[in-house]
Amino acid sequence: MILQDVLVKPAGPDCNMDCGYCFYLEKLGLYPETATHRMSHDVLEVLIRKVMGGATEQVVFSWQGGEPTLMGLDFYRRVVMLQQRFGRGQTVGNGLQTNGLLLDRTWARFLADYRFLVGLSLDGPEHVHDRYRVTAAGRGTWAAVIDAAGVLQDAGVAVNALSVVTEYSAQFPEEIYVHHKELGLDHMQFVPCVETHAENPGRAAEFSLTARTYGSFLCRLFDLWLEDFVEGKPTTSVRFFDAILHRYLGQEPPDCTLRRQCGDYLVVEHNGDVFSCDFFVEPKWLLGNVVHDNLQALLNSDRQAAFGCLKSSLPPKCVTCEWLHLCTGGCTKDRIRDPGDHGLNHFCEAYLRFFDHADAGFRRLAEEWRMGETERAEAAVGNRVPFAGPKVGRNEPCPCGSGMKFKKCCGSNRPSTSA
Repeated sequence: MILQDVLVKPAGPDCNMDCGYCFYLEKLGLYPETATHRMSHDVLEVLIRKVMGGATEQVVFSWQGGEPTLMGLDFYRRVVMLQQRFGRGQTVGNGLQTNGLLLDRTWARFLADYRFLVGLSLDGPEHVHDRYRVTAAGRGTWAAVIDAAGVLQDAGVAVNALSVVTEYSAQFPEEIYVHHKELGLDHMQFVPCVETHAENPGRAAEFSLTARTYGSFLCRLFDLWLEDFVEGKPTTSVRFFDAILHRYLGQEPPDCTLRRQCGDYLVVEHNGDVFSCDFFVEPKWLLGNVVHDNLQALLNSDRQAAFGCLKSSLPPKCVTCEWLHLCTGGCTKDRIRDPGDHGLNHFCEAYLRFFDHADAGFRRLAEEWRMGETERAEAAVGNRVPFAGPKVGRNEPCPCGSGMKFKKCCGSNRPSTSA
């Protein structure tokens, strides 16, 4: 594999919030030698030089945390400068996942100028968002995040809403969906939450979603999404549904949780340590360090291959399931966070209910999409300028230079000139 996607944690697990469900704050235990964690200029330069040097046509950097804006704006100015210095004609994408608390107009102008895609962590309306997304002092952050959304949109930044779905928030699918739409956040990603209980490792944490609640949430959210189609085209993007639709169209979904195997990207911590996955930043899945190791070699290493194969090691219930071709067993981390699941995906029953509910809708959308493709292709042919040159045999090469036979190209819009 060629490395095209890298997820970077430039401030490690450090954050200016204290979300009740955060799984990454515990990573502080991996790096106890310092109280704060920041990627140095040297590590950053090595990282970008190696990624750009190994990538082909395109590469995507995803800047996450913790809270990546703790690095300050000058850090990201340096990021862009280094990408330009070490680039070899590639297309570069930058994504920033942020809680939004530090963003202002200066940040927004920069993000717009360099076309960063911003994922804004926003769980929903105030009573939903502020239930878990609070400061260290316990104060809610909803108002500040709403202000950040406005600043970003005013500057023309592409913004997605990322919402963690808990047992509480899953009771309000319509309220959350409408809330995001009214803010102009038409691209949404919903991440189901399941974490191990801190004091009782034998069960899931109290905020974790149950499969029953998540199933109801997905079904209602799907109906809302489907109602917003106009002439066969979506007016709202819900990442999970978009990815599932890829499967119905015979395409590989962009969402890694729906692929048959993991391991096609790398995670880089603040000190250059390289791990297999965002949800598996732990000693077992430490692959190496960006300063000392070849990133392509790490991506194609035996350990990374072993990690990728975890997903395809399925329990018997999955192997015989009629929906396996769609969910592929779900995210690997959802099989291990609740010991009570015994290796089965925590949300298995939710997916069974959802796919049964949504199958007919997805089939209809896929058929409408295929019909639309045919109509667009026919329209493109009909809009060709008729060939007006010298007479050409139907089976001769088209003089326009397309390499096709005349009858299949420009000659398709005019009567045959010869047999």
